[in-house]
Amino acid sequence: MICPLPRILNPKQRKDSEPVLRSNTTAMSQEKTENKVKIIKKSALRENIEAILIAIVLAMFIRTFVVQAFKIPSGSMKETLQIGDHILVNKFIYGVKMPFSQKTLISLKDPKRGDIIVFKFPEDPDKDFIKRVVGVTGDIIEIKDKKLFVNGKAPGYKQAVYKDSRVIPGSIQPRDNMGPVTVPEDSLFVMGDNRDHSYDSRFWGFVKLRAVKGKAFIIYWSWDKEDFGVRWNRIGDLLK
Repeated sequence: MICPLPRILNPKQRKDSEPVLRSNTTAMSQEKTENKVKIIKKSALRENIEAILIAIVLAMFIRTFVVQAFKIPSGSMKETLQIGDHILVNKFIYGVKMPFSQKTLISLKDPKRGDIIVFKFPEDPDKDFIKRVVGVTGDIIEIKDKKLFVNGKAPGYKQAVYKDSRVIPGSIQPRDNMGPVTVPEDSLFVMGDNRDHSYDSRFWGFVKLRAVKGKAFIIYWSWDKEDFGVRWNRIGDLLK
């Protein structure tokens, strides 16, 4: 039997084949490097996307259940709140509500007299209103010549201001004279601190507890559009 001998390359042939081997090795090395770069880029991109998604979910959770920012567009709560004030509202203080349905999942406590609340406007739930609670379930509300009486007594809110000296009879409109009326169950009677220029429960009735979004507690920014400047002295004010 004759065994085939291995093919022996002459020096010239061996020399000619070496560049091919080197070329293939270099190509494979470059390909591996490019693949590593692609993997690193994909990993970094994935991490950035995950971080953004987590931030969005966290922001939505906080906005829905914990705290939400609002801007004051009108003067119905002057002088407590000025047009251009930006406030934070505690949405957790009265309980945890299911988004969209406003059904209470965990009830903590109900708003009390004097609280400044944000709520869905009864005549247009797509709008948010802010007012002060002056009457809760069972309270008897009456207004005589601009003076507010709750259960026969004047609460004497220092924040209330009157800028119109006229006293309008109740037969014309309820701004200065109305009642007595009793606040029904699971409801609130609210008024603006700017009593002569506030569209509130005197005109459209009561606020249901399920419509309350939270309690306003601090001014975090304030912009004076007329003077085109920041009201630095109002930033950080706690609302009372």
